[in-house]
Parts: sequence; C-alpha cells; structure tokens
Amino acid sequence: MRDDQKTAIVTGGSRGIGRAIAVTLAEDGYRVVVSYAGDAAAADETLAAIDRAGGEAIALQGDVSKSADVVALFDGAERHFGKVSVLVNNAGRAVRKPLADFTEVDYDNVMGTNLKGVFLTLSEAARRLLDGGRIVNISASFQGAPIPGYAVYAASKMAIEKMTEVAAKELGARGITVNAVRPGPTNTDLFKAGKNAEVVSHFAQAAALGRVGEPQDIANVIAFLVSSDGGWVTGQSIGANGGYW
Repeated sequence: MRDDQKTAIVTGGSRGIGRAIAVTLAEDGYRVVVSYAGDAAAADETLAAIDRAGGEAIALQGDVSKSADVVALFDGAERHFGKVSVLVNNAGRAVRKPLADFTEVDYDNVMGTNLKGVFLTLSEAARRLLDGGRIVNISASFQGAPIPGYAVYAASKMAIEKMTEVAAKELGARGITVNAVRPGPTNTDLFKAGKNAEVVSHFAQAAALGRVGEPQDIANVIAFLVSSDGGWVTGQSIGANGGYW
C-alpha cells in the first residue's frame, strides 16, 4: 500500500455502472469502498473483479437514505483506509409508473435513495472529505425528452444537479470539486428491467452514436473527473450519453 494512495467511496458499487466505476478507480490506484444496499453476493463479485485488477477494496452494507448508515460508511472507510478523497454517489432506484398509479411508498423509495441519499452523503463528505477531494453525483439524461413513467425518477435526478451546483460553491474554497454526470440509456439491469428488445433498440436509435451505453463508458468519465486532469471542472452536469437527448 502506497502512503499516497487515495481512498474512494462508491455508493451502489455492487453492480452495473457502480461496479464499473469501482473497478476503474481501483485500476487507477484508489483504495475503494464498495457501498451496497443488500446484495452481498454482487458486492463480493465486485471485490473479486477489483482483486483481479490488482486493486484493494472492501464492501460495506448500508442504506444511503439513513443518516446512521452514511456515518457508518465513512467511519468504516476511515477505519480501513484512512481519510476519504473521492465520493461517487451512484446508488439509485427507479420505479416506472404513470403518475396516476404512483404511490406514496413508490415516491418515498425513489426519493429516499436518489435524493435523500445524495443529500446525506454530500453533507457527510462536506465535513470529512480531504481538501482537494472529488465528488461526482450520478444524474440522468432527461433534459430534452421527458419519458412517461419517469416523472419522480427524473425529478430526483434534476434536484441532484442543483444540489451539485450549490455544493461546488460551498466546497470550492477547499479545492474540492463537485460535478454530476448524466448517463443516457446504459446496459444495466436497472435500465433493462421491464423493457423488451424492441424498446431497448428504440433507445439505442435515439442516441447519435446509435447504441445504448456500457457501464465502462460512464466509468471513464468519472475517472477523468476525479483525476488531477479534471481539477478545473466543478459545478457541472456532464452528459455521458452518446448523444442521447
């Protein structure tokens, strides 16, 4: 372990985009804390992938919508690896229903993970992240074409972007950058749930590059933003979507 090696927390790091981010950061030399909600087997698969890549990581279970779990996440990261330099807020939940069918429980589940979870982790990071650190929040590409069924999910992601802008202003004096990344349709279980091949093809054709994204496409953008090369980028919401609007 190098003394100058940095520590990154990736929420929702057990699968999909989160796993790609965690492995990529490990390959770039970060010690990685894989935060996951409940699927320990998937988290173990991420740890195995990081181990194969020659990296070092631990997995910590918790619910980002609960303040005690978020405090425990940072405590665990510091206990194992020292102070945290990078936070990637990737944990997300999607419920696709028309507003007429959307229940209060559905609303609380989506907003609890997507928005309250970002609020809690951002608040904790503002107190505990090392100066010169990096925060990246995962948003979504809903700006140009509202999609029926995604009203609450899209609202949660757009609110994250405004929180990102404010946090960038508040933390800039400490050299901490805060950005959001807007993935377009990406080949993950979360995106593919409830969609047949025809629907997936429709999304692919809506992108300028003619395909849905892969998790690695998103991870590459995050890797840039948390690097020294990304140090002049803050308060931004960046589309990583292959030209999908």
